[in-house]
Amino acid sequence: MLINFDNAATTFPKPPAVKRAAAEAIELFGGNAGRGGHKLAMRTSSALYSARETAADFFGGTPENTVFTLNCTYALNMAIQGIMADGGHLIISGLEHNSAARPAAELARKGRITLSVAPIYPDKERTVKSFRALIRRDTRAVVCTLAGNVTGQIPPWKEFAEICREKGICFIADGAQACGVSDIRLGDGINILCTAGHKGLYGITGTGLLLSDGKFRIKPVIQGGTGSASQSLVQPELLPESLESGTPCIIGAMTVKAGIGFINSTGRENILAHEEKVCSRFIRELSSVPGAVIYRDPAAEYVPIVSFNIEGVQPEALADDIAEKGFCLRAGFHCAALAHAQLGTKSGTIRFAPSFFSREDHAAALANTIKNLLNSGKYQKNY
Repeated sequence: MLINFDNAATTFPKPPAVKRAAAEAIELFGGNAGRGGHKLAMRTSSALYSARETAADFFGGTPENTVFTLNCTYALNMAIQGIMADGGHLIISGLEHNSAARPAAELARKGRITLSVAPIYPDKERTVKSFRALIRRDTRAVVCTLAGNVTGQIPPWKEFAEICREKGICFIADGAQACGVSDIRLGDGINILCTAGHKGLYGITGTGLLLSDGKFRIKPVIQGGTGSASQSLVQPELLPESLESGTPCIIGAMTVKAGIGFINSTGRENILAHEEKVCSRFIRELSSVPGAVIYRDPAAEYVPIVSFNIEGVQPEALADDIAEKGFCLRAGFHCAALAHAQLGTKSGTIRFAPSFFSREDHAAALANTIKNLLNSGKYQKNY
């Protein structure tokens, strides 16, 4: 039996409703949404709009400003490149995933923008002060994760958003690790929310969302068929068509809708409470392991993710041995160079990330497996 504690990458297993939604979409929604007036196309278009409405309602947005994407990476690239198309100064946080950091760095390397990285400290006041000091007259946008994907740390993003509102700066949020467990609303000062559909929203892989409050125009970086204004060679300007070139993934959208339905029926607070209990059990059991380093600070807040190391043991080697015992965890740098540079980890970490379907006794069994591996003498030379 495989026990998945790598849910920060992709949640698995999926709720039964998500599986049913995928099967139903294959069976019923075989048309091309927004492309044709026949019954099959119209039925599929109606289904896609229903999924758009569900996502918009969940995040306090509007259906017309809710865009389905391939994943969160695509959404962030669309947002960053689209908002910064005319140049200016961009600020990103020191916790950003490469899906935000790389497009920002690439724009800076090409001389199209200037870029600053705001360090994130456990202390909220220090973080906000250092962030505010980076703002310039030509600052056009700020990109900040709502929860880091390495340790799960929650930066003071609401304070960042308020400063952006005061200054007329676009606030772009990466919600990949927060959406589904945290209460995230566009009304909290987020101008553009980018998130994954296959993580905390429990949809299938190949799904993501971009939601805008409509205050900042996002110039499209991909042009193509949208099902509207087909006689023109100019990409439509209105959302969602301007950012949804090509045939949308109907199956994926329907699973995201079903995943959100699962969250609503289960209760987001209940999901968060359960995952926090699993994390707390794991932290408690792991804390008794000699040499265990848990990357959490009492002054900071976290979503249910735990990064850890064992002193003298390479994280990838330990993760491989843990995998042999049936536990799935991710080791390494987690596509987040900035976050690991801030942590000072030279070989990365091992990341523990439960979902609503994880069990406390499995977390305890994992900690016990780690203890047994260390006691086996395999790592004696390095431990």
